[in-house]
Amino acid sequence: MNPIDLVVTVCAVLSPATCEEQHLVFNFAGSPRQCVMAAPPYIAQWVGDHPKWQAVRWRCEYPHPNDKA
Repeated sequence: MNPIDLVVTVCAVLSPATCEEQHLVFNFAGSPRQCVMAAPPYIAQWVGDHPKWQAVRWRCEYPHPNDKA
């Protein structure tokens, strides 16, 4: 399994124009396209832990080696 970056755009429930990207890194044995299809349970868990935010879109990509954690 390789790490893959699930990039979720979330917006504040009380202020839908206030949005930001959250990067959730997890081990996934598949392509970024397969990751997108498998992501909803992970996104639901994150939203459950952060009830002031709602997920509006997401994508998967391989982590960039120069990004800082």
